[in-house]
Amino acid sequence: MIIDLPATSTAAISKRLVGLRNEVGALALGRVLTLVVVVHDDAADEVVEVATLASRQHPCRIVVVAAGTKRGANRIDGQIRVGGDAGASEVVVMRLFGPLAGHGQSVVTPFLLADSPVVAWWPRDAPADLRADPIAAMAQRRITDAAESPRPAAMLTRLAKTYRPGDTDLAWSRVTLWRGLLAAALDGPPHEQVTAAAVSGAADSPSTDLLAAWLAASLRVPVTRNTTLRGSGICSVHLQRASGPIDLVRPGDFVATMTQPGQPERRISLRRRGDAECLADELRRLDADEIYATVLRTGLPALGGLRGATRLSAVSQAKRETERQRRNQSTQLAAKVRAAPAGRS
Repeated sequence: MIIDLPATSTAAISKRLVGLRNEVGALALGRVLTLVVVVHDDAADEVVEVATLASRQHPCRIVVVAAGTKRGANRIDGQIRVGGDAGASEVVVMRLFGPLAGHGQSVVTPFLLADSPVVAWWPRDAPADLRADPIAAMAQRRITDAAESPRPAAMLTRLAKTYRPGDTDLAWSRVTLWRGLLAAALDGPPHEQVTAAAVSGAADSPSTDLLAAWLAASLRVPVTRNTTLRGSGICSVHLQRASGPIDLVRPGDFVATMTQPGQPERRISLRRRGDAECLADELRRLDADEIYATVLRTGLPALGGLRGATRLSAVSQAKRETERQRRNQSTQLAAKVRAAPAGRS
């Protein structure tokens, strides 16, 4: 059910919300947190859909603050969504116009659930410094998305400088599957130390930067950040060890190939994660992400001037990785043949 309340007030929205709760049985007592979404008016509908999908795993009250034009008189256009149109949540959308558009924190406070955590999400433009933002100040968890920035690498640097416990970014959530596969590969024999690493991904992919920074911070080895075509996302990871390399290559958006010395080549499902799935992951935890903090503060500086050391297209990068894997396999097979004892004639 969607109820539009044009030219309204926060008091009128609250009163209507209570009435709807009594009519359709959408009880705030079942909500585990308040998700405050700060976005521009033209992207509000798209963002509401993403938040609604994420709320199916984490029932919450979603409060969307959509800033419109600051010209003209103060006005609030409200909208309430409950029932099937709100997933497992209550959705309150407030479109702000006039000078009020710059004071979103004033309209948010009446809709915060009592004695419940507050999570703030900026799906598009995030404040330059979350420490100075009023809405960020009332939230235990603050979620940004560096991939939406016109300069993702610069935004990651800014996030590192202004980090405080509770900050996170959806670009970090998008590398979860990659981190899991690489950690599992290194946990198996022969348990050798990685001597060098290389990560290849799009120039506009902050997730590639964070994955490379995670390897640099965790392994404490030189990590090269190679650049592929814009929009290609993360393409491959190469880990060098004494017995041979570990290569994880994803030329497309869904399937990757894992090669390791002494093991058959494996095809692994490694799809790109959607915003709703990543947001649900971040809503799952409300404590500080210490690994993310280490990656920002230690891993990113460790990359240094290695970023963009080479520039390859996603296709050519995948082809080079495949050829390198084939050469390694041929070399290993030849070594086994030479080492085998001579048979009887």
